[in-house]
Amino acid sequence: MDLHTARHQYREVLAGLAAKTQAKLPALNGRVTKACKLVLGHDVELHPDGTALVNSLTDPTRAYQVTGAPATCQCQDYDHAPEHLCAHRLAVGFQRKVQELLPPAPESGPEVHPVCTSPLPEAPVSITLKATLHGHEVLVTLRGHDFASVKAQVEQASQWLQSQTPPPSTLPQETEKRYCPRHGCEMTLNHKDGRSWWSHKTAEGWCKGK
Repeated sequence: MDLHTARHQYREVLAGLAAKTQAKLPALNGRVTKACKLVLGHDVELHPDGTALVNSLTDPTRAYQVTGAPATCQCQDYDHAPEHLCAHRLAVGFQRKVQELLPPAPESGPEVHPVCTSPLPEAPVSITLKATLHGHEVLVTLRGHDFASVKAQVEQASQWLQSQTPPPSTLPQETEKRYCPRHGCEMTLNHKDGRSWWSHKTAEGWCKGK
């Protein structure tokens, strides 16, 4: 039986007991509801000697001892409740009856997964590529069972790395400055018909620094 089914049956049995008790003694008012909360909240501790300890619903530092046959309770409501059935006595009775009819609802816990302790097998073939990616030097290690499978990976990785690297510019940098060795003045970069050259204008015409 899975956890969800067990909890559902546990709640059904408790609800049935609560409904019968409330129908038999309508004057109990909200005491039956409080007793169910104590049972579902695991606040009822049954002892082998027949006594029980029930936590308070309103004071987390207090617990009430339910003892004797017929059972008595230390709470203030014991003397005022119909047939002395305070919420704590009701909770003890519900808990005992549910345990008679069903095993306790299983507690949820962390899932346990098997852990593999054996070392991972080393790949028979491995190749490491060194490349520059987005301005950073990277190492890419490819592994396989044979050279053919690794070779295919190398080709794919090489194509991908090349696609990530912009082609080098075939033209001089526009920000570069060059000065004429003859006249000592700054030259201008010119482009025409796929050619590039540096020059500057003088009184005699254009000088290429030669």
